[in-house]
Amino acid sequence: MAAALVLLLAFLAGEVVVAVLAHSLALLSDAGHLLTDVVAIALALAAIRLAERPASGLLTFGMKRLEILSAAVNGITLLVVAALVAVEAVRRLVDPPEVAGWPVLATALAGCVVNVAVAWLMARADRGSLAVEGAFQHVLTDLYGFIGTAVAAVVIVTTGWTRADPIASLAVVALLLYAAWGLLRDSGRVLLEAAPRDTDLVAMRAHLLDVPHVRDVHDLHVWTVTSSLPALSAHVVVEQGCFEDGHAPQILDQITECLAGHFDLEHCTFQLEPPGHTSHEAGAHA
Repeated sequence: MAAALVLLLAFLAGEVVVAVLAHSLALLSDAGHLLTDVVAIALALAAIRLAERPASGLLTFGMKRLEILSAAVNGITLLVVAALVAVEAVRRLVDPPEVAGWPVLATALAGCVVNVAVAWLMARADRGSLAVEGAFQHVLTDLYGFIGTAVAAVVIVTTGWTRADPIASLAVVALLLYAAWGLLRDSGRVLLEAAPRDTDLVAMRAHLLDVPHVRDVHDLHVWTVTSSLPALSAHVVVEQGCFEDGHAPQILDQITECLAGHFDLEHCTFQLEPPGHTSHEAGAHA
């Protein structure tokens, strides 16, 4: 990811110069998106480094959520860039300026090569991380944008129709919005502490109830602390005799092994309760 960041920064500087000299909004919009790629990778790197710090003080999970926050910030920046490019693209559709096709084509093709190289580098990182996956999607979207810009440049060179440039920019806007939606949706689910998308709460409850001596399960919560770290907590009602004969610790082992084996959940917290405890339990729910 660090190598990809350096490569993108070098290309970004050259693309901005060519975009200004060639009066190409498509190139400039690509440069804006490329800037969000740079920010995305930088934020992902910083978030990953900070997330590795151990928990301390009031931060009982450490800084692991920074990875999710960086993904949300990346989604917001994509929306901002999309709005700015869309406004300028509409203006240029109404009053199209002259666009130098050959410099735009050369830069777009070079951008395709650079983004393929960057995508290859980032594909080697841990894409299980939402921050890394968000940055990777930035790069892929930018690659598609460069392809669209190259097509627009070919149209301008062969036909002189300069409106192809803002039309290509609007195509980039659509890609930006799509990428932004994906990032904000996934990061929003984590920040709202929704259960992971592939979670089957009914199946989890059924597996727990299948454990011998388990009478009921309530206050079942499943959420994601950060990428690849789902967590679960639940109140498990067991038979009264389990507390009297000291069998409760064995049940705790069984339900922990059950969720780890069937649902790959290892960060679990259980409260074992005797029958009737729910009747005087504050804040209990089904």
